[in-house]
Amino acid sequence: MKLKIFIGILTVLAFVGCKTPEAREPVSQNSGSFIRESVKRNQKLVAKEEERIQEIIQKDTAHNYISSSDGFWYYYNTKVTQDSISPVYGDLVNFNYDISTLEGTSIYSTEEIGTREYKIDQENVFNGLRQGLKLMKEGETLTFLFPSYKAFGYYGDQEKIGRNVPIRSTITLNKIIEEDNLNQNENSNTP
Repeated sequence: MKLKIFIGILTVLAFVGCKTPEAREPVSQNSGSFIRESVKRNQKLVAKEEERIQEIIQKDTAHNYISSSDGFWYYYNTKVTQDSISPVYGDLVNFNYDISTLEGTSIYSTEEIGTREYKIDQENVFNGLRQGLKLMKEGETLTFLFPSYKAFGYYGDQEKIGRNVPIRSTITLNKIIEEDNLNQNENSNTP
């Protein structure tokens, strides 16, 4: 008798255990509307910033602005006309720069930032600075107008620059040390 009950329980458990799982309905369904709305907001923000930059360019008749294919504008304060190189991946550059509002109110002065060194495309600097340095030659000074997405974007710099703030930056490229020369100097210093 106990054996029949035991076999019956095993049969029921085997039957229940072998049942195929049923798909569950998702708790929430995402239609992509959040992403679409975010894209629209960002497009409006970019258009508004670019319109503001264009107004500044129109009013500034003293300078000849150049539109970069990377999404920012610049003009030469000091231009090197002789043949010279621009920095490329791995080169070490020595430079000074400042950051101000589009209207020219200082956010970080050149003195606050100090002279910087940066290995092209191998260290973390804001996007516009990285791309702007690659346009320059040794001894040049350029002033850039960067939309917020080329500057510090949505997060700002967590200090003086808020979210979605377009900036003006004047950069002086003091020296370029080509990657090949860097490697030679490092090898000659090795004991």
